[in-house]
Amino acid sequence: MPANVLMIAAEAVPFIKSGGLADVVGSLPKALVAGGADVRVLLPKYADMPERLLEGAAPVAEFTVQVGWRRQYCGVSSLLHDGITYYFLDNEYYFKRPGLYGYEDDGERFAYFCQAALEAIPRLGWKPDVLHCHDWHTALVPVFLRAHYAWNDFYSGMRSVYTIHNLKYQGVFGYGALRDLLNLGDEHFHANGLEFYGNVNYMKGALHYSDFLTTVSPTYAMEIQTPYYGEGLDGTLRHRRDALLGIVNGIDYDALDPSRDPHLPAHYRLADSRDAGKAKNKAALQRELGLPEREGAPIVSLVTRLVEQKGIDLIAHVLEELLQEDLQLIVLGAGEARYEKLFRDAAYHHPARLSTNLKFDEGLARRIYAGSDLFLMPSKFEPCGIGQMIAIRYGTAPIVRETGGLVDTVKPYNQYTGEGHGFSFTHYNAHEMLDTIRFALRMYRDEAHWKRLAANMADQDFSWTASAAQYLELYTRLKT
Repeated sequence: MPANVLMIAAEAVPFIKSGGLADVVGSLPKALVAGGADVRVLLPKYADMPERLLEGAAPVAEFTVQVGWRRQYCGVSSLLHDGITYYFLDNEYYFKRPGLYGYEDDGERFAYFCQAALEAIPRLGWKPDVLHCHDWHTALVPVFLRAHYAWNDFYSGMRSVYTIHNLKYQGVFGYGALRDLLNLGDEHFHANGLEFYGNVNYMKGALHYSDFLTTVSPTYAMEIQTPYYGEGLDGTLRHRRDALLGIVNGIDYDALDPSRDPHLPAHYRLADSRDAGKAKNKAALQRELGLPEREGAPIVSLVTRLVEQKGIDLIAHVLEELLQEDLQLIVLGAGEARYEKLFRDAAYHHPARLSTNLKFDEGLARRIYAGSDLFLMPSKFEPCGIGQMIAIRYGTAPIVRETGGLVDTVKPYNQYTGEGHGFSFTHYNAHEMLDTIRFALRMYRDEAHWKRLAANMADQDFSWTASAAQYLELYTRLKT
């Protein structure tokens, strides 16, 4: 029998999103259900969730939750959306606020969420075989399952899977959280528990207490076992390497389809990246952003958070050299003030070469993917990355640094064999990146090479089908 799986996460599209985690939790369940599993999703009910999406949600239960010495209200509602059952945990004290994260009491908010999730399960009228938890916000679920519920027959045999989306964000709080928030004693505060340099580390707890661990690409699974990428947890991950699997993320091919994307001025298919529809999108994008309408000028785009992880320092080092090339550069994103200033100032001095858009706009992002020729993603580290897969889906060749999921999803183009569907460079070096961009521009100007590259992109499949099959196999193995 296929497994019953409850996905527990802090965000999921279309209800709430701050990053790629929401895209995964919003799209993977559909692929798992198509594979025969009964998969449901449990989320906090945030104030920022659109009311129109929550219409029709039905109340399920009300109860109180022990958070250290406090008892807090929890309401549960359910909603069937796009074939998936979603459960929302409601507590206005913790979640009726703007945004998702960044509050001083985040440690308490998500300790509550994890405890409430486990308390809600017997009230759902449906019992999961596997609890699949995502990132630090849900890391205490496997800890509490082991520490607080092991004696309860209802939870007997319930297994836990924990997915690391980004090891950098771990949920580290002071020692006092152990008793004040988690109701745990010192028997859990040690090297093989939650202890982390004298503090309580939620994610470290999940790494030790979960039945199985996954992360979002095979290469990242290897990288995080090294000190450079391990963020202080490489020893723990090496210790659990036999229970760690890298499964590359996918993207939603129904939602991300240039042949019917409602955000695009012209629809097209990927047989040839110089398809008339793609050319129309390019011209429309140039008009929309105030760039000279030049079909022959390659558009290089950057759709990202403007933070150090995304390799913005490399771009900053060679930006003036890059803008001397015969190209147009489009930037969409927001982040650190120093990077925003960098692109704002450069656009002022090079208005015909650079369009800077310091915001996030999903519709504009889609039009940039569709209207660009090359997509730049020079990350310092990248657990999986979704932008490069969306770019390929829209016939825009990615230029990436060889790290994490970028290695696993982008095969560099070989001008001699005609193999490959993107461009890559190895070292975190600005001029190595610039040389790779220049090589990509040469391939763009060679019609035979570019046609071959476009055909190779059209042959790629980054849907969830293959990855979902790996998850289904894992769930079945844990269930038995």
